[in-house]
Amino acid sequence: MEYVFMTDTSCDLTPELASEINVEILPMEFQMEDKSYLHYIDARMMSLDEFYSKLKNGADVKTTQINYNSFINSFEPYLKAGKDVIYTGISSGLSGTYNTSLMAVKDLKEKYPERKIIAVDSLCDSAGLGYLVYLAGKKYTEGVSINELAEFIENYRLKVCHWFVVEDLDQLKRGGRISSVSATFGKALQIKPLISVDDGGHLINVGKIRGKSNVIPTLIKHLERDSEDLKNNIVFIAHANNKDGALELQKRIKNLCKGTKICDIGPIIGAHVGSGMIAVLFTGTRNLKS
Repeated sequence: MEYVFMTDTSCDLTPELASEINVEILPMEFQMEDKSYLHYIDARMMSLDEFYSKLKNGADVKTTQINYNSFINSFEPYLKAGKDVIYTGISSGLSGTYNTSLMAVKDLKEKYPERKIIAVDSLCDSAGLGYLVYLAGKKYTEGVSINELAEFIENYRLKVCHWFVVEDLDQLKRGGRISSVSATFGKALQIKPLISVDDGGHLINVGKIRGKSNVIPTLIKHLERDSEDLKNNIVFIAHANNKDGALELQKRIKNLCKGTKICDIGPIIGAHVGSGMIAVLFTGTRNLKS
């Protein structure tokens, strides 16, 4: 290929899926117990088991956007080698990373005016970004031009539907997303937040699910309600240390769609949603009704 397709590890693609579509995935940083780690898709610096174990035990965790120099160091070697670059990563509604990428793109365009360097705001989060990148990666491996790939991403980014159910109310409390009172009553009543993504790429609380037994039926309801041409499309299932839930969801939707892919939620998003989260990602119409 005459250009390189890049994203970042907030996409939560598996190494196998990333290899399948030949996308380069930039690591993102998180801090835990006063130490800094880079999260790669193979979790080489800290396994996901260790991460979620520490998180459950109350370890403080913070995430950091990709900085200007990291973008320069990632893009420039390809530009020097005569290749163009396209990047789409974590939504601008969730992180300042995209805006930082634009600064790097601007400066590199001045230095390499003969090269094409494109950054596209995904407006997608977590495995929703991974789903968008997977679809775009299929086009990339088919040999579309860099401009055609950018157009595809822009056309499909708002067609990616995200539905997440959060299990760990304590983590939401620690992150300041709900109050201590809400967390206490939520746990007592077995209430789980139902979260989606709006057209600005923001994570939003859409509703509440009462009881663990209602989680998977709710996700399936939204899949069936909002999807388009489900029988001919792949569905992504993502989970944060909840493999049993992911496998059960996969089992219950396998006859509804063309196929499924299961992804693990890494530290970049896991730091905010906590252990136990489960999600379904697919193409359709974004409908923010619970």
